[in-house]
Amino acid sequence: QVQLVDSGGGLVQPGGSLRLSCAASGNIFSTYAMAWYRQAPGKQREWVTTLTTGGTTTYTDSVKGRFTISRDNAKNTVYLQMNNLKPEDTAIYYCNARNLFGAIFWGQGTQVTVSS
Repeated sequence: QVQLVDSGGGLVQPGGSLRLSCAASGNIFSTYAMAWYRQAPGKQREWVTTLTTGGTTTYTDSVKGRFTISRDNAKNTVYLQMNNLKPEDTAIYYCNARNLFGAIFWGQGTQVTVSS
């Protein structure tokens, strides 16, 4: 069983930055791809970015050049650095871990609100 704890959300003005964290319950990054999803009010949860076990990153088009996913193996933590935030980035952000056998785990989510 993998436990993920999301943190770092908050209220930020347009153009501002936030860094989200996802603390995993153990050293899972060699076997689990890590991702961030988000869910805006009244919308379905959508994929934002993935960091594979091999270190490859992919992003949805709307965040390319603004968001960066990274990990710290020593701290068992994945980060999402979000720059130049826009009101349409407002959502609950969820960390996700997935392995090759189809096991999937989710964090509890952290609220990001972009507003002036």
